[in-house]
Amino acid sequence: MFRRKMRTALCVVGVVLATTFIVAAGATTMRYTTVIKEISVLFNGQVMVVSNGTIVIQAVPIGGGMLPQNLTDSKIRSIVGVEETVPILFLTPIGIGGALQAVPVNFSIGIPVDSWSCIIGPTPLREGVGHFPSNASSSEVVAGASLADEHGWTVGTKIVVNGYQLEVVGILDTKLALLNRCVLMPLELAQKVYNYPESVNVITAKPSSGCSEKGLADMIEGNVTYVNALTEDERNDMIQPVLSQMETWNLGLEAAIFLLSLILVMTVTTMSVSERRRDFATLDAIGAPLSYVLKIVIVEASLIGVLSGALGLVSGSLGALILASVFTNIPLTQFFPSIFEIVPPLYMVEMFLSVVLVCCLGGAVPAVNAARTRIAEVLRAEY
Repeated sequence: MFRRKMRTALCVVGVVLATTFIVAAGATTMRYTTVIKEISVLFNGQVMVVSNGTIVIQAVPIGGGMLPQNLTDSKIRSIVGVEETVPILFLTPIGIGGALQAVPVNFSIGIPVDSWSCIIGPTPLREGVGHFPSNASSSEVVAGASLADEHGWTVGTKIVVNGYQLEVVGILDTKLALLNRCVLMPLELAQKVYNYPESVNVITAKPSSGCSEKGLADMIEGNVTYVNALTEDERNDMIQPVLSQMETWNLGLEAAIFLLSLILVMTVTTMSVSERRRDFATLDAIGAPLSYVLKIVIVEASLIGVLSGALGLVSGSLGALILASVFTNIPLTQFFPSIFEIVPPLYMVEMFLSVVLVCCLGGAVPAVNAARTRIAEVLRAEY
């Protein structure tokens, strides 16, 4: 390995770059997929009612129009099979120039004060400090932990949203990405702040006992012509093709890059073996077993894999954090505490072992060729 230091270094750099790309792209894709799948937990077992033309990604409404709150809610409640409804104003941020962000990361959610648990479940507040707003007309809000940490919000902090001064009265303690990046407020307050009086863009309907989600969704669409009622399965079906394509693309990239790494290691190892034919023939002549030469070459290739894998994991993990920061506009420092959520330890181990295995395979063919070297021919040519 050290006889041709430059060649070995270039080989290591090549495999490190390949590993970096695989880890960064793979971990980012996995995290994005996980976050999207997590969203459905908030509306598990409920029918999601939105206006016609609205695109729903799991549970996030994109585009579409608003629903008249009282009229739509009363129509849905009158349907047999509806146990409970919750009107929600679910808003994603607007980017520069008034364009919707490609990857929304901040959310404002307006929920009736008596229905918090219907959406966020038993999610607690950080360190048990603060409380959920109890007055529908108050100016109190609850913020996600990630959003609060980014802006330095604590319980009692005054914030300004669309010209309205609001008070943070609690910080959510949760691992769900959507709740970590949201501001929860009473529905009436959200409608006033964002100028959507008596309007919502989502109404959740919980089926009563004995009524299926599909059956309830069909009844809602039959009775309220201007809405689209989506079951949990339908929401999953809408995004599943996209997630499948992302995973297939990611696997294809990994296979192609691993193949290039295999060829690189094989080429470098072949050159190294070719230059040491005399050494290997001499070892064979003095009685060294053929397996000894085989082990030497395999160990050298393995060392390249171990070194490249370790360096590639470090740089790839940093690359994944940078990609997450660039696509979400969240400061890079916010991601360091959650590095093992973005790049799971199991994924790190899998990538490390894969790199070592690829390098071992890259050294296997040259190693076999070296072990089959004919002593007489080599010694005659070299000496």
